[in-house]
Amino acid sequence: MNTLIVYAHPSRESLNGAFLEAVLQGIRQSGGNGETEVLDLYAEEFNPVLVYGKERRRRDMHLDPELEEYREQITRADRIVFIYPIFWGRPPAMLLGYIDRMFASNFAFRNRPNRVYPEGLLKGKSAICISTMKGPAHYPLLLLNNAHKVLMKRGLFHYVGIRKVKFFEFGSMEGAKGSQAKKLATVERYFAKS
Repeated sequence: MNTLIVYAHPSRESLNGAFLEAVLQGIRQSGGNGETEVLDLYAEEFNPVLVYGKERRRRDMHLDPELEEYREQITRADRIVFIYPIFWGRPPAMLLGYIDRMFASNFAFRNRPNRVYPEGLLKGKSAICISTMKGPAHYPLLLLNNAHKVLMKRGLFHYVGIRKVKFFEFGSMEGAKGSQAKKLATVERYFAKS
């Protein structure tokens, strides 16, 4: 199984960096035959700014040569793993910019005449979101109506045809009772078994 890991935290020396290592360790333990690629958006200096106009049309983004390598990564992947912190109840702007630019019409989805929903062109892939936040784990559900999961699962993944979606959403991660080691082990075990 080919895996693309999209890492969206400004530091590898962070808890998110530790989750990245746990994922990689779990994949190594699984003995899988596939290829694993890590895209560190900050280290790569990915430009998250979506720009279009008369010369650069949004409907032609799927042809942008600047993004060809990134499109190939997504195409090769059987599963896409996103690792990121939750800022203000949502993924960081860097990751949202990646989504804006990469999950483009005629690459990730295709509009269908007389249909409400488009045809998802990334069918058969799976997505796993590993996110951390300072606040308690139940905060997004109780106070934000699960906006983060709705955004990622329904607003993005289902729209582009990805139906198999798994979330690891860890709260209270900056406190002494964050149980980081236990949560890291949970993620490692998950990837070792998959």
